[in-house]
Amino acid sequence: MGGLNMDYTVLVGGEAGQGMDTFANLLGKILKRAGFHVFSKSDYMSRVRGGHNFIQIRFSNKPIYAHTEKVDIVFALNEETVEQHLTRLKENGIVITDEGIGKDKDLFHLPLLETAKALRNSRVYTTIGLGAILKYYGLPLEIGEEVIREGFNEKLYKVNINALRAGYGMVDSEYSLPTLEDKHILINGNQAVGLGAIAAGCKFYCGYPMTPSTGVLNYIAAHANEMGIAVDQVEDEVAALNMALGASYAGVRAMTGSSGGGFALMVEALSLAGIIEVPVVVINVQRPGPATGFPTRTEQADLRFIIHAGHGEFPRMVIALRDQEDAFYQTARAFNIAEKYQIPVLLMSDQYLADSTTTREPFDFSKIKIERRISGEEGVLDQEYKRYKFTEDGISPRILPGKIPGQVVLVDSDEHDEWGNITESDEIRIKMVNKRMKKFEGLKEEVEEPWLLGDEKPENLIVSWGSTYGPVREAVEKLIEEGISIGALVFGDIWPLPTKKLMEISKFAKRIIDVEQNATAQLDSLIREELLIKSTDKILKYDGRPFSGDELYTRLKEVL
Repeated sequence: MGGLNMDYTVLVGGEAGQGMDTFANLLGKILKRAGFHVFSKSDYMSRVRGGHNFIQIRFSNKPIYAHTEKVDIVFALNEETVEQHLTRLKENGIVITDEGIGKDKDLFHLPLLETAKALRNSRVYTTIGLGAILKYYGLPLEIGEEVIREGFNEKLYKVNINALRAGYGMVDSEYSLPTLEDKHILINGNQAVGLGAIAAGCKFYCGYPMTPSTGVLNYIAAHANEMGIAVDQVEDEVAALNMALGASYAGVRAMTGSSGGGFALMVEALSLAGIIEVPVVVINVQRPGPATGFPTRTEQADLRFIIHAGHGEFPRMVIALRDQEDAFYQTARAFNIAEKYQIPVLLMSDQYLADSTTTREPFDFSKIKIERRISGEEGVLDQEYKRYKFTEDGISPRILPGKIPGQVVLVDSDEHDEWGNITESDEIRIKMVNKRMKKFEGLKEEVEEPWLLGDEKPENLIVSWGSTYGPVREAVEKLIEEGISIGALVFGDIWPLPTKKLMEISKFAKRIIDVEQNATAQLDSLIREELLIKSTDKILKYDGRPFSGDELYTRLKEVL
């Protein structure tokens, strides 16, 4: 077969510690190198060894934005993978596994373990399977060898190449897929956030490891030396945000991040950021709660929490990241907004986006403008610097401590006057609250409208946010092909809530369908609160697993 469909998914499953990540990384790089679009999604348990984990690698000659329910190949590293995923095979799908697994079933048995032992390295088991899969699809062995040479040290790459060749010789080609020009980068959501921060001139990142946010910390740390970034793994999340505020006060662009539980610990310091008016960027990579919840799964249940976190009233901006490309550009944008308004900007990602790896056009670094908002001597009026000077827009001149002789930069967590001195004055309190809240009016003009997918005047309108973008896009495209009038607004900027496009398009819609990964339809309630627009239907998912385009399409058909 020549692969007319050109949309395939390989699922590898087994226990933690069996080498699935290495297999998936190698296969993804090989497919990208062969010119395919790739989307890889992980499903893993919260343990170092054992349990049932699996990774899906989807590839196509056309752009893809989500994973699928059905798969073409199951590469089973144990019996449990066969039992759990056999029903997910497409009509012509196959299970590739070792001779010792599923002996009573009609599977594609190969001498994987025996061959690995002959190569004197049982860990190359998965590389043998990789070679077999490349041959099955008719993909060049040379590309696989090239990727392995780049990914392993001299001691390991030779045995892995031998393993790849052994697997390549075990099967016949069922397909003859053409290789295409490699025009893309391969990146996951956490890496895209880290890269966006680096591009924006972030010079300080600190955090405490917490799944699934740790990848941001790891990525920036890996490039810290070459990019001149100070990275600190701190003792807890309370310290993380306080240290980021200290770095920002001193004049460097600073960022920290965690997941929901860690962000909860930051909340007192978030209020500190609000009153001392120091810019900072914080990312919450969501996972299901409450408490420890599902540590390695995905959810969108922190929206209301993020918008209202902190005691007292102070402005902040909340931006949900929709895909890997959006994660890069929005992270960079967040630093400029934080510095312009001297506020915390809160980014929202989730496990699905964080861990999903996909191909995208190379990011355009020329689009990233670093807009520093640091005042010089012009910020000192009346011979004495007023850190919290009352202004028309609420934004006071910001000078850096120690940069202008004779001037002191006072900040205080208590209410304060224009200079930064503690005050108990009710009159000044009212002025200061009003000053800070004026920034919110500026932010309302700053927000970007949600992305519109599908029809511009749809009879059926989907409303969603963040990482649901990919599944929503694929479902909408499929429904439009069927002649259904449907469109979707996928929100990135969420607070302040952009209202213009939703107000305009909702006028045409007979049905408004809210799609979210939480149990309480949090965006829907926010829209109702801000605009008095109520959805007619809700499609909610909160089992810790992300929507696929297939699943969302099916559930949309049920309400249309």
